[in-house]
Amino acid sequence: MTEAERVLLDLLDIERLEVDLFRGTGSGGETPMRIFGGQVIAQALAAAYRTVDDRLCHSLHAYFIRPGDPTIPVIYQVDRARDGGSFTTRRVVAIQHGKQILNMSASFHIQDEGWDHHHQMPRMEAPETYPSRADLRMQYVDQVPEKLRGELLRDRPIEVREASHLNPFNPEKSDDRNQVWFRMNAATNADQVTQHLLLAYASDMYLMSSGMRPHGLSWFTGEVNGASLDHALWFHAPVHFENWHLYSMDSPWGGRGRSFNRGSIYAQDGTLIASVAQEGLMRKAQ
Repeated sequence: MTEAERVLLDLLDIERLEVDLFRGTGSGGETPMRIFGGQVIAQALAAAYRTVDDRLCHSLHAYFIRPGDPTIPVIYQVDRARDGGSFTTRRVVAIQHGKQILNMSASFHIQDEGWDHHHQMPRMEAPETYPSRADLRMQYVDQVPEKLRGELLRDRPIEVREASHLNPFNPEKSDDRNQVWFRMNAATNADQVTQHLLLAYASDMYLMSSGMRPHGLSWFTGEVNGASLDHALWFHAPVHFENWHLYSMDSPWGGRGRSFNRGSIYAQDGTLIASVAQEGLMRKAQ
């Protein structure tokens, strides 16, 4: 296990303070300036899971209310909204500085039987045919101020291969469709709860950039102020995140300072594992 993988797994191992009160670490995720949204979602889901027995999450819906401060812990308060015969519902509030930074509802379901269908996975080249995230970032290191190069090149826990890569410093206007392969080796032999937490974390990666592609924008161009506003995730099938998964994303609408983005996460064998939807702030920088 790499150090970056160990840090991520530690982030998801939140501390129980009271029966329905938990504490998570704020620092150490994808971004240093504010807490990465996927980190808060995954920790909130971890808090909810600590209050649920023998049921897996099938959906969650979260609203980002304030930016998270990575210099202090996050407190997660769980409300046991319902324990039903087939479904369990939890509401989780994430708190910093005495204020909500996120609230989330999550639903858990027994393993029912039913009819199966899903859309087919797009035809893609194998993930190994695309350059690694580290190799791509090395191409642009000279375009980043020296004091920021360490952050750009820092080892990350999730291995990523971008199938729809654009130069982040000079992106051309492009189709909104955006596809990446990703996995994490340290997920090997992890239980399904941990697999869900890792996929929830990863589901916030690259999604908002789909809405920037038609306008030739990126996080590095300095033209856009962006932030996730909400995030919804549906789990459809067992997750084995040690294996490659295709995250196929698009942005069917953008306007009024916002963009709507959605994604489908497939196992490499074509099984649809999860679906994601998110609206993001995409405001012109002042």
